[in-house]
Amino acid sequence: MKTHDLVELASRNLRESILRNGLTTAGIGVGVASLVAMLSLGVGLQELASARLSRSGLFDSIVVSQLRNDRERDRDEPEPVMPADEPRILNESARREMERIPNVLEVQPEIRFVSEVRWNDKSRVTQVGGLAQSAAQTEAFETIQGKFFSSIAARETILQKEFAEILSAGQPGSLIGQQLVLRYAERQQLAPEESDSSSMDNTGEEAEDRDYGFTLVRKEQSLRIVGILDQEPFGGLRQISRSRVFIPNALAEELNIAEAGDLRGVVGDSPTEKTYSTLMVQVTSPTQVAAVQDSIHRMGYRTFSILDATSGLRRFFAILDLFLGIFGSLALAVASLGIINTLVMAVLERRREIGIMKAIGASDQDVKKLFFAEAGALGFAGGIAGVCLAAAIGLAINVGTSIYLERQGLEPEKVWSSPWWLLAAAVLFSVVVSLISGLYPAARAAKLDPVKALRYE
Repeated sequence: MKTHDLVELASRNLRESILRNGLTTAGIGVGVASLVAMLSLGVGLQELASARLSRSGLFDSIVVSQLRNDRERDRDEPEPVMPADEPRILNESARREMERIPNVLEVQPEIRFVSEVRWNDKSRVTQVGGLAQSAAQTEAFETIQGKFFSSIAARETILQKEFAEILSAGQPGSLIGQQLVLRYAERQQLAPEESDSSSMDNTGEEAEDRDYGFTLVRKEQSLRIVGILDQEPFGGLRQISRSRVFIPNALAEELNIAEAGDLRGVVGDSPTEKTYSTLMVQVTSPTQVAAVQDSIHRMGYRTFSILDATSGLRRFFAILDLFLGIFGSLALAVASLGIINTLVMAVLERRREIGIMKAIGASDQDVKKLFFAEAGALGFAGGIAGVCLAAAIGLAINVGTSIYLERQGLEPEKVWSSPWWLLAAAVLFSVVVSLISGLYPAARAAKLDPVKALRYE
């Protein structure tokens, strides 16, 4: 049987019982809409969570710190690449090496220090944090009052809103454009005296090979207030969210501000180059985090990324999508019974017609193809109807959710998402289920004896 004849016969048969076939198609549409609705809700919630994390600027960041010894290492922490008795120091050389790793945008130290902030006649001691220029693209700075730093080492500062209210007696916006003074401790490396440069100490060690340590000198820096921050940047990551004053990272490095970790040099060997307690590695995209993280770990350092913390979240959404898909498929399974019923009734009603087809030369395969074509047409029409119904439901849910959130004083969110691949897969799944449902009716029609079928009234 030619394809043209097959399509024509299938279309004519479906039009003859339009009410029954229409109800069957509607049942398939409801099943597909239920399946798409369930999965779209899961996809929407997952995209919402991912978008929130992506806008926080943490999805493409890696925290790097020095390996700890065996006593301090956590039970679940992987074994260090380098020997435990020779931990690699996180210094400037390591930072430059990390910057050469493919897909790394920047490597910035996580700078935090305690400082005295003076404005007019008010003085407060608080924690100050350094910010990289890339932080301007994160969600926390979308609602900033004022602006971000004008350059990577600008003599400017951004205040956290609560701290600004303390300084300005409840009027934080009035501080923008004014100057404040940051009093901090500068780390100055001690140099050997010229008279000792060629002498030997009492242990026989040459003076030029000794560690001379460093000293702390009180300094002051005037900064212009350029912004007031409503949200806390990098909330939940390490301790930077506790900072109430922010300055450019490059400025903090230029001023050589002493941090809490620098005090280790007082009791230990003073390093010859700058060391860091933590480095923040910015990657080109979240998909490259795992590879870069592995490269840094092979260098002999501990790594942590938000992907490590969200592995359980991804597992939760995978299980949620599975259960939503199962429950959504129940309605489609019920609709498949309707397809079987419709086609079985068609076999009984068209026995004489099937007998005539076989008598004039139609094969069993031709009869099967005819019923498969009818089943596939019902599935395709039902799939299209179900997708349209699901899209209408999703639009109503998103609009209703946005209205509710706005009335609660919250930012509207999109909780329903139907990507094109989900809609296409739903239509394809509907056709496949319909074809499977048509197996029994098609086989039954093909087995009809044409002689008995012609005698059937």
